[in-house]
Amino acid sequence: MRVSDDRYTRDRQRLDLALRLIHHEARTFTIRQFTGLSDDRIRKLYRSYCQHGAPRAVTRHRGKSPRQAAFFFRNPEVKFHAAQLASLFLIYGLVGAASGVLESHYRVGSLESGMLLCQTYEAYLELHTPVSISFEHAWFLLLALARRDEVGVSRCDECGGLRLRDLLARRNQACGNCNQASPGRTH
Repeated sequence: MRVSDDRYTRDRQRLDLALRLIHHEARTFTIRQFTGLSDDRIRKLYRSYCQHGAPRAVTRHRGKSPRQAAFFFRNPEVKFHAAQLASLFLIYGLVGAASGVLESHYRVGSLESGMLLCQTYEAYLELHTPVSISFEHAWFLLLALARRDEVGVSRCDECGGLRLRDLLARRNQACGNCNQASPGRTH
C-alpha cells in the first residue's frame, strides 16, 4: 500500500489545502468548511507543521470570521484592493458574469473551490505588499459578491474599469482610481 495510491489522493489534497489555508491564517471554521477535517485535526496540523520551526510565524485567529461589508469601503486603498480582488475572482472563475449579473461558481466544501480561492488570494498577494485584505476578508468578499445584497461590481462611468459598489449606498461613486485623480469630485 503506497501513499501515492489513488484512494489516498483525496485525503492528501484535503491535508494540503488545510495547510495552505493555515498559512493564509484562515480560521478553523473556514478550513473545516473547505476540507471537512475536524477541528482537532486542523489544530494538530498547525502544531505539527506551523507552530515550531516554521520560517514565518503563522498567527491563528480566534472568534468569528469578518461579516461587515463596510470594511471594503472604509478608505480608497481598501476599496481599490477589494476591486482588484473581485477582478481576480472573475478571472479565476470563482464568480461569473452572466447577462450583467454575478453568479457564484464556487461550492463550499469543494476542494477545487478551496484551491481556486487560495490561488486567487496568492495572486492578490503577488500584486500587493503590504496587503490590506486578509484571507478571511477575501473569503467574505466572495460570499458577499455571490449574495448580491450588500456588495456588487460594475463598470466605472469615468474609465470603464471594474469597481466595487456598495449596494446600500445612496449615491453612485467612481472607482478608486478616478476618485484619487480628482479628490474634490463627488458622484
